[in-house]
Amino acid sequence: MNKRKLYWLLLAAAICSPAHAEMSAEELAKLAQNPVGNLVSVPFQNNTNFNVGPQDDRTQNILNIQPVIPFSLNENWNLITRTIVPLIWQPEFAPSQGTTFGLGDIQLSTFVSPSNPSPSGLIWGAGAIVQMPTASNGLGNKNWGLGPTAVALHLQKGDPWVFGALANNVWSLSNDGRGGSYSNFLLQPFVNYNFAEGFYLTSAPIVTANWKADSGDQWTVPLGGGVGKIFHLGRLPVNSQLSAYYNVVTPDDGADWSTRLQVQFMFPK
Repeated sequence: MNKRKLYWLLLAAAICSPAHAEMSAEELAKLAQNPVGNLVSVPFQNNTNFNVGPQDDRTQNILNIQPVIPFSLNENWNLITRTIVPLIWQPEFAPSQGTTFGLGDIQLSTFVSPSNPSPSGLIWGAGAIVQMPTASNGLGNKNWGLGPTAVALHLQKGDPWVFGALANNVWSLSNDGRGGSYSNFLLQPFVNYNFAEGFYLTSAPIVTANWKADSGDQWTVPLGGGVGKIFHLGRLPVNSQLSAYYNVVTPDDGADWSTRLQVQFMFPK
């Protein structure tokens, strides 16, 4: 074999080999399950909500593009930014209304988090969340919002379990724009059990409360779960996930159940 053929063979092997071979698929899965991990990633999370609206017979779809970018403040602290950019497809709820598609209100969360977990495996982050009035076609609120956000989880080497919770509350800063004032709470508990080769079981229901709604219409409480798997596109690790949730508590016009499909492109340091 001449040197030129050897060069191209080695180059092809480098392109096709998994990135960060020193990290196993299970380690990559755990890294993806840490909301404040030191990891640049771009998740695409598609949520399909069934039996929505006054007649309980419509389907709504929300694609959340959620880039996560960490910054090192110093050797002890990181700043993690998490952005949610929602693309919403709204069904027709009344005759001649038509369907609506557009951008929802973008949310930016920032967490200050220790660079290294505690010996017990505790990881935490705290900061602020900002809601921006970016919605088009009436798919959001025209008032800015602000509030606290925090996350805590347990993740330890050798332990297949990763579990914790993320919470925030966003208050409108005014009620001048269309949509009026709001106060929205979110709690996302999550639990994952990791197997070899990057396969895992997961449950991460998103519990929400609209404090401005009438009593009995404030809460959405889902139960469910699904499966996930790490695979590679060439050298790029990808976290894939499919789950379903049934809403045991829901507002009058809320969805009865939903499915969640997520593809997360990972760029470990």
